[in-house]
Amino acid sequence: MALYPIFVECKGRRVLVIGGGHVGAEKVRGLMNAEADITVVAPQLNEEMQGYKSDGRFAHIEREYRESDLDADWHFIMVATDDGAVNREVREAGNRRRIWVNAADDPANCDFILPSVVRKGKITLAASTSGTSPALARRLREELDAYLTEDMPALADLLAEVRQEVRKRGINVENDTWQEAIDAPLRVLLAQRRYDEARARLVERLGIDLAPVAEAEA
Repeated sequence: MALYPIFVECKGRRVLVIGGGHVGAEKVRGLMNAEADITVVAPQLNEEMQGYKSDGRFAHIEREYRESDLDADWHFIMVATDDGAVNREVREAGNRRRIWVNAADDPANCDFILPSVVRKGKITLAASTSGTSPALARRLREELDAYLTEDMPALADLLAEVRQEVRKRGINVENDTWQEAIDAPLRVLLAQRRYDEARARLVERLGIDLAPVAEAEA
């Protein structure tokens, strides 16, 4: 495989999941986090999937997969069966319709593969072994999860807020200056939930003035 990593906007986009077992549940969990419009084709659902269905988190077609299921306007398809023949059939049928297909643990029948993902706040980290080692991918996910300490989501929020204000005012701040401003004391303030003090320190370290602009008199 020759992979190009991207993050795809899934909010409201239609995705078909084939399979109602634990692998299907993994796919559905990720798609729910991405706010996709999910339909599941499966004659049976496991307990977790039944719960999602009861909560109205996806539409359910309660039968075996048919090729005609691919005729709708899907953005991509995820196959969560342990049947290589079904994987190949869906991949070929999807490709005829120019729809990308992912088949769990079957890279030969994938147009794209799913990385191990860690999410905290606005931060998403993804790691892949190109489908060669799920065990290593899991280890990487665990280590990335440990790396993302509790202050990281707050740091992401603070940097996004200040960057937006900097751009709004047309101020230029070099990338190296941003890097130098993200120092240990700043992260300590965020870990202690002293957000205003952290913001003041960041602005000072950036060497800029973000004082409120006085409104012009009428």
